[in-house]
Amino acid sequence: MQIFDMDGTLIDSNGIWKDVDTAFLAKRGLPYTKEYYEGVAHTIFPLAARFTKEFCHLPESEEAIMAEWMDMAGDLYGTSVPVKPGVREYLEKLRSAGERMIVVTSAVPVHCRTALDHLGLTPYFERIIFAQELHREKKDPQLWHLSAEMMRVKPEDCTLYDDSVEACRGARAAGMHAVGVFDPFFAGTEPEMRAVCDRYIRSFDELL
Repeated sequence: MQIFDMDGTLIDSNGIWKDVDTAFLAKRGLPYTKEYYEGVAHTIFPLAARFTKEFCHLPESEEAIMAEWMDMAGDLYGTSVPVKPGVREYLEKLRSAGERMIVVTSAVPVHCRTALDHLGLTPYFERIIFAQELHREKKDPQLWHLSAEMMRVKPEDCTLYDDSVEACRGARAAGMHAVGVFDPFFAGTEPEMRAVCDRYIRSFDELL
């Protein structure tokens, strides 16, 4: 089973969230800081909203914060996000070889479906599993055990492709293989990714 992350792995979308976060904070007279980024990166939407409310001491509810983010990011997922180099060709190679493929993502379901449909990637995948619907973060090995169980496969028969070192570490702890995927927004994690993952790629072109 081949398991793919979406944001920063299949599609070049991490920049959207930096823009959304920067604009959201600027509207409230707050700076976008490394500490804030580390609190919201690669987590599920409800936990990111909770962190934002507490970290920024905001009066808005977590639901209102998420709704504002949804409005800010929604259109971009259907119009402005490109597929990363080599992705389409690699998915075609795997499909031709009879490999089963799924997406496991921390993305909001509507954003994920919008982007994959717009880019024509949806037909490659047997299923999309949303971390927030399982109430697990991708750093949690249990998420990967649950994902394997849902697909009726053993973790050791799965390979994850992800740009997040925390996700790759969680998958490895669950017994899966992991391929780290370079994304410029997380270039600083490359040494750690290389230590955690079975393989690290800068582009899917390397796998063709």
